Amino acid sequence: MNAQPLGPLMIDIAGLELCDLDRERLQHPLVGGVILFARNYRDTAQLTALCSAIHALRSAPLPIAIDHEGGRVQRCREGFTHVPPMRRLGELWDTDPAAARRAAADLGYLLAAELRACGVDYSFTPVLDLDWGPSGVIGDRAFHKNPDAVAELAGALIEGLAAAGMGCCGKHFPGHGWVAADSHLAIPVDERSLAEMEPDLIPYRRLKLGGVMPAHVIYPKVDPRPAGFSPVWLEKLRNEFKFDGVIFSDDLSMEGAAFAGNMVQRAEAAWAAGCDMLLICNSPDAVADVLANWQPAPDPVRAARLARLAPPAAWCQDAARYAAGRAAVATLVA
Repeated sequence: MNAQPLGPLMIDIAGLELCDLDRERLQHPLVGGVILFARNYRDTAQLTALCSAIHALRSAPLPIAIDHEGGRVQRCREGFTHVPPMRRLGELWDTDPAAARRAAADLGYLLAAELRACGVDYSFTPVLDLDWGPSGVIGDRAFHKNPDAVAELAGALIEGLAAAGMGCCGKHFPGHGWVAADSHLAIPVDERSLAEMEPDLIPYRRLKLGGVMPAHVIYPKVDPRPAGFSPVWLEKLRNEFKFDGVIFSDDLSMEGAAFAGNMVQRAEAAWAAGCDMLLICNSPDAVADVLANWQPAPDPVRAARLARLAPPAAWCQDAARYAAGRAAVATLVA
C-alpha cells in the first residue's frame, strides 16, 4: 500500500480518545498532523493509547504535536515533570552562562523524552521572542531580552530535543515580545522599523531550525499584513535567512488571523504567503468548512518539507541524560 502523503492542515481532536468524526477527518488527504491540548490528556497510559491510535490510522503515520514549552504552556501535567518557564534559564545565564547552556540542553532532552515515550512526536518550542517587557502573553516564556542569550540557550535546548529524536519550531517570527496585545484576542501592531527589529531577528539568523511559526502580528513599516500572511516576511525568511524547514501558521482561529477573513480565506491567504502547514484549533466547524471548500494546488516542494515531519521509527532513551534533566529542573526551581 502506498503511503498517503501528509496534507497541509494540522487539526485537533475532541477528547481523550478518537471518535468516529476524528477518524474520518484525520484520514482526509488535506490533513497532515494532529495537535493535542490539555483536554486530550488524562495520564501517560491514556496519552500513549491515544497516540498509538492516531499513528495507526494511516500508512504514513500522522505527526502528533503539542505546545509543551514549560511554565504556563505545558499541556501535560500529572505524570510529567513540571518544566520551569524558560526565563529561569535566562536568569541562570546572567550568572553562569555555561551552566545555563548545560541546563537548557538537559531540559530539552527531558521535555522531548517524556513526550516521545508516550508517542508525541513534536513540541512547538522554543520561543525565540525577546523579553522586551510589555508582552504579557510572552513574558516568562522568553529566555531573555538579550538576543545572544536567547540564541545560545535555544540552541542548547534544540540540541537536547534532537538527542531524544524531536525536531524544533522557533516562534513567533519575526518577534512577538515588543507588543503588549495578545494575538489570541487582538491583532497586535508593532510600529518599529526593520532596523529597530534587528535584535529580534538574531536568533533566526543563527539557529538551525526545522520549523518556524510566524506571529499574528502586523509590522506596518515592513508590510501591512500579519507576518503569517505576509509573502514579504516569509520570502525574507526563505531567501535572506536561508530557512528550508517547515513554516507552520499560528492557529488560524485566533483573533490575530481575522485580518484575512473567514476560515477558508485565512487558509488561502496563509498558503499563498508561503506557510507549509496550517493550524486550525478549537474550531471544529471551521475545520469542516476548510476540508469541504479549500482546494490548494499540489506543491511538490512543500510536500517534501512536510515529509520530514514523519515520526522517527525509533529513539534512544538515555537514563543518565534524563536524570540530568530532572536535576536541572530541581536547580532552576529551587
